[in-house]
Amino acid sequence: MVAQPSKEPCKKEACDIQACLSKNNFLPQKCLRVIELLESCCEKCHYNSTHCASLSGLLGNHRQKKPQPKYD
Repeated sequence: MVAQPSKEPCKKEACDIQACLSKNNFLPQKCLRVIELLESCCEKCHYNSTHCASLSGLLGNHRQKKPQPKYD
């Protein structure tokens, strides 16, 4: 039997993040690997998943923001 594709892409990755955060006192920096796996999944499905909505907040927590150019 062939596994059916999930109707909700990236659900597994989102659940993995929740489990990791729970085990690590909700510190995103301890879960970078699983956050990056969710990011990769979201890119593959073109962010067409409800599980990708919180990704920007997670990424903002663990990536340094690039300095914006100043315009005078």
